[in-house]
Amino acid sequence: MRPPLTGILASLPQPIIMLAPMAGVTDWVFRQLVQKYSAPSMVVSEMIASQSMVRQIKKTMLRHCQEGENIAVQLAGNDPDIMAEAARLSVDKGACLIDINMGCPVKKIAINSYAGSALMKDLPLAAKIFRAIVKAVPVPVTVKIRKGWDDQHQNAKDMVHIAQEEGLAYVTIHGRTRTQLFSGRADWDFIGALQDTVDFPIIANGDIATPEDAARVIARAAGIMIGRGSYGKPWLLGQIRHFLDTGQHKAPPSLSEQKAITSDHFQNLLMYYGTQQGLLIARKHLSWYSKGLPGASEFRMHVFQESEPTAILDHISRFYDQAIESDLEGLSAQEQDKALAAS
Repeated sequence: MRPPLTGILASLPQPIIMLAPMAGVTDWVFRQLVQKYSAPSMVVSEMIASQSMVRQIKKTMLRHCQEGENIAVQLAGNDPDIMAEAARLSVDKGACLIDINMGCPVKKIAINSYAGSALMKDLPLAAKIFRAIVKAVPVPVTVKIRKGWDDQHQNAKDMVHIAQEEGLAYVTIHGRTRTQLFSGRADWDFIGALQDTVDFPIIANGDIATPEDAARVIARAAGIMIGRGSYGKPWLLGQIRHFLDTGQHKAPPSLSEQKAITSDHFQNLLMYYGTQQGLLIARKHLSWYSKGLPGASEFRMHVFQESEPTAILDHISRFYDQAIESDLEGLSAQEQDKALAAS
């Protein structure tokens, strides 16, 4: 049973559909695309290392907040005082919400730095971090966690209770343990069962890739957060919202529109990061955009080998023109899925 939405959640577009923080993906360029084509309830920045941000505030925040952007900033770390200072600096730079990363499973964060999901093994330290940040900033504070460290230590419920006691606005739960990384399937039933037992909003995250997935998960949570499902589909959150509002599928942008979106994304990445770094980041996005379309393997080979931006733009144009000629243009969302699966 979903609790009544209060505070920040009550002020957001309903139902609650958020873009997850994803390192190397949810930069300003991608967030702008999602805002344009999906109108999500909220977007969250890439994770920022608190200590690094305090040392290099201007350089670090440039990548995560732009003037006038309404954004939640996600912080990682394990020192309450440093994280509180990073939170203050984030708010000074325009953050409307501070999200604390206690769910990142990667070795560099969780093992080497004793941050991210490692903090699920240290609930007293987690409580100190919550308390310090809530005291430091005037905006809502939230946390993103996992089910627990491993199957024998699934303590998400304890973390939810601590978050509620320390004044956080909501908790986002990814439905896997740290030791699972991203293997297996996210446990939506675990999240739903936990929401049924607590009078505190839980945002569900993990493997929500279709409107039907979203409808199933949001029935037992305060909201949903979309991560990897948005790879190559900045319009997905908009399709999900339409389905939840109407029960009807909304077709993706036409292939002609996708061609323009992909080209614009590529060029904006080069302008934002510079040619060399922009090309490195753009290649993974181009790979995601091309997934399932005719000639995708050959297209990826060309863009991974090519280093001249104008040549890559030519490859993008030819690739989509080929897809349009394959009679995929104008099909419904479900018809496109069937055609792509058969290609």
